[in-house]
Amino acid sequence: MIYLDNAATTLKKPSCVIDAVTRAMTTIGNAERGAHGSSLGASRMIYQTRAKIADFFGCERADHVIFTSNATEALNIAICGAIPNGAHVISTDLEHNSVLRPLYYLERERDVSLSFLAADDKGNVELGNLESWIRPGTKAIVCTHASNLTGHVLDLEFIGAIARKHGLLFIVDASQTAGEFPIDMEQMQIDILCFTGHKGLMGPQGTGGLCIRQGVEIRPWKRGGSGIHSYEKDQPEPYPTRLEAETLNAHGIAGLSAAIDYIRDVGLDAIRQRETALACQFYEALRGTEGIAFYGDCDDRSHAAIVSLNVRDYDSSYVADILSEDYEIAVRAGAHCAPRMHQALHTVKQGAVRFSFGWFNTEEEVETAAEAVKEIAAADGE
Repeated sequence: MIYLDNAATTLKKPSCVIDAVTRAMTTIGNAERGAHGSSLGASRMIYQTRAKIADFFGCERADHVIFTSNATEALNIAICGAIPNGAHVISTDLEHNSVLRPLYYLERERDVSLSFLAADDKGNVELGNLESWIRPGTKAIVCTHASNLTGHVLDLEFIGAIARKHGLLFIVDASQTAGEFPIDMEQMQIDILCFTGHKGLMGPQGTGGLCIRQGVEIRPWKRGGSGIHSYEKDQPEPYPTRLEAETLNAHGIAGLSAAIDYIRDVGLDAIRQRETALACQFYEALRGTEGIAFYGDCDDRSHAAIVSLNVRDYDSSYVADILSEDYEIAVRAGAHCAPRMHQALHTVKQGAVRFSFGWFNTEEEVETAAEAVKEIAAADGE
């Protein structure tokens, strides 16, 4: 199988990640739940991974790295726990439902008002007028770093500077960029960075988290066992325990730790350049082919390694099925949990076929996939 669905999850993991998970499953216990070696070993490994992540993303404190099961959980914790009732929040049309649905919940249940920066029919968002959207009562800007549908990348440094200038909370969804693009919370003035471990970071599913700037307060999302302060009636106040009422996924965190080591060894720039080259190769092979419509600005090499398209008027799921059944090529089709972007692109009914490229893909796989799409388009035109 040729796997080109890396924006959903990276199927192929570095061998060191698999080894780390396997080793953890046979050696470590429950962190903060005992004084024996296996529990202490888990606690040390988890803290070391917090420190790695803090350094990787430019978060000033390791104890402000909170582990979650994925970016969706992290975004719910951040959005529902940090935005006050009655606030005004600015977001964009690029957002995934993991941002949109928590925001709509706040709009419905907590009197929060929302404004969305509009995307044009190529999926681009104009940030030049961002300040004009700020009004009395605006408390936060919440946005993705890159669209999971078009790969369009937002200028976080520009947005962060405006947010800091006006005293706004800046919450970022890095689901599509963590492990592929450089992210520095201090330089970009990000207050809360939400990430998942199983995509660009090449770690296990069931891993992710938040990195929180010092001084930012988030209300507890859940309450329960923490291994410390057991006689207190409420969740302990200090981070990370405030937001981690649970047994952590230590086996997955061990894999995530190994994945970050792998990315550092290979080099973030090398990963980015290779994935971009593969996406460009695919686009150039299909550019100008009759019956193929692309979405997003595929000529922009600053985009994430995503190429979304449709073939003639075929439903996107039908095309994905042909690719899977006849060519053994795995892609993603449909609405991609990005309803506002599909409205902007006028693809609500048809959806889109998304090809997303990863570090372990090859030029030969890209060539095969492009030829398959050409054959589908030609057959449809006969």
